[in-house]
Parts: sequence; structure tokens; C-alpha cells
Amino acid sequence: MSNAILTVTPNPAIDVSAGTSVVTPEHKLRCTDVRRDPGGGGINVARVLTRFGARCTALYPAGPNLGRLLRELLDQEGVPSIAIGIAGETRESFTVLEHSSGREYRFVLPGPQLAQGEWQACLDGLASLDEAPAWVVGSGSLPAGVPQDFFARLARAARDRGARMVLDTSGAPLAAALEQGVYLVKPNLRELRELTGEALEAEADWVRAARGLVLAGKAEVVALSLGHRGALLATRDVACCAPRRCKSRSPARSGRATASSPRCSGASRRAPRSRTHSATGSRAAPRRCWRRARGSRSPRTRRVLRGRSTCARCRPADRGRAHSRAARAAARRYGLP
Repeated sequence: MSNAILTVTPNPAIDVSAGTSVVTPEHKLRCTDVRRDPGGGGINVARVLTRFGARCTALYPAGPNLGRLLRELLDQEGVPSIAIGIAGETRESFTVLEHSSGREYRFVLPGPQLAQGEWQACLDGLASLDEAPAWVVGSGSLPAGVPQDFFARLARAARDRGARMVLDTSGAPLAAALEQGVYLVKPNLRELRELTGEALEAEADWVRAARGLVLAGKAEVVALSLGHRGALLATRDVACCAPRRCKSRSPARSGRATASSPRCSGASRRAPRSRTHSATGSRAAPRRCWRRARGSRSPRTRRVLRGRSTCARCRPADRGRAHSRAARAAARRYGLP
């Protein structure tokens, strides 16, 4: 079975970032640390997956000038790409970091107008691949001229080729694609609230709403990003909440990394401690360390002793191996390569 991954980005961008001391009106602001990166939802996913060693190709529409720069930047990072030529120009986004306050100002320019033949060529690109991918990742916004059901059509095309569809978008395109059905969807909390029309204030509400999408047949897995509160992964049988363990440099890119993480879970050596909910919503009891359970006579503890489960507190050297085993087990359970 193929383990190739194809990401589809209908509205890619050149991400320009810089820093300045203070952002003030009218005056010229001298900037430093200027850099240009390939951007757009699926392209950022492809960059992350490539760094993890995955076989990933990025497909996207590319304008005549900035589109050429976009491909060159991807080539520099070693990301294979399929550029669909279009008449309009690839968009740019501009981010300024104010050093005095640490605030980040983000300016997103509009994308090009795509003709029917141009966006259809993006869909046909999947069908024309010699090797059918195992995964198709559709991510990002839709530019002008692209129908709201673009990702729904992409999901059908992926299913026709035997691939699993991963979706990260918002609004009407998200709702239309979920009606078609996908394998994994990665909304944030705001997008899940828009889908359900509910406030979703508590963790139990998040679990119920995420599992509701699964039970309705709209997705097999829901990866809900919760910003500073971490993330939640829900299937038909289980939902796991994990707190965020590191500070993100960019809220947008951290979301793309979440979309990449189900495929790369086996590459992570350190997994955050999670709270697990069964199908009835209860929390599963944690396994005890055999080194601290030897004095117990309970049947449950004897089962733990037979499994020789060791916690990181008793034996720090086991930490990486234990997390690697857990990641591989999760990948097998959810059918991830």
C-alpha cells in the first residue's frame, strides 16, 4: 500500500515576515529580520511532513511571478510540488512583529480570481497522478471564483482513488465537505461552534460535539485545536484531551502542525500527558508503575505487574521508548501509516 501524501492548497501565498521596534501610524517603519516563506494551509502541512521524512507532494495553483518564487522556495526546502499555472498572481501575506510589545500584526492580501478551468485542473491533478496517494490533505481558504464545494469534490476524488481525506478549512467549504464525508477533520473551537450552533464552553461539550460529527458519519476522526488549551482527538470510541506543552511562535502555523500531527505521530518521542474519555464520557484510570505496585495484592495491580509497566518517574530512561510504543499503538488503532 502506498504511503504517499498529497496536499492541495487552493489559495497559496508567499509569507513575508519582518520585525520593527514600534508600530506607529504615518511614519516609515524600518524593519529587520525580513524573510519570505512558502505559505498557505496545505503547503505548510507539506513542509512539516517533509521535515519528518514523509513522502509528501504539494499541489497548488501558481501565478506567473510570485508563483515561480513559491516553487523555488519549496524546492529549497526539498518539498516536491505540482504547480498548476494560472493567469492571476499568487497572493502575499505580511506579518510584522513589534519588538517593544511582542505583538504580532498580520496582514492577509486577497488571492487571485481562478477561472473554472484553473480550479478544475487542481482537482484533475489528483486523478492524473501515476501513484495514488494514501492520504489527501485539503487545507486553507478558497480564492475567488472557486466553488464552495471544492473540498467536497476533492473528497470524492480522493475516495475514488482509495485515499483518505484530511480536511482543514472553515465556513461553508468546511460544512460542504463534511456532508460529503472525510476521514479526519481539524476544526478549531470557533469553527466547531459555527458548525454546531452551540456555545461549547466546557470540555464535555467539546467531546460531545466532536463525537457528534463522527456519529453523523461526517468524519471518522476529529482533531479539535484549542489554542492555548491544547487539542482534542475524538473517534467513535474514545476522545483524548492533551494540553499544549510548548509556546507557539505563530497561531496559524501551529494549527497547520496539528493537521500534520496524525500522520507523524510515530515520529514523536515525547507525547503530552492526556485525559482519556471512554464512549460514555468517563475518564480511564491510568496504569500504575510495577515498581511502585509490587506490594499490592489486587487483581488489577497483578495484571500491571505481568505487563511490567514502568513509569518515567521510576525509570526516566524508559520515557522515550514508552511514548514511541504508545504512538505506534495509536497509529495502528486509527489506521495511520
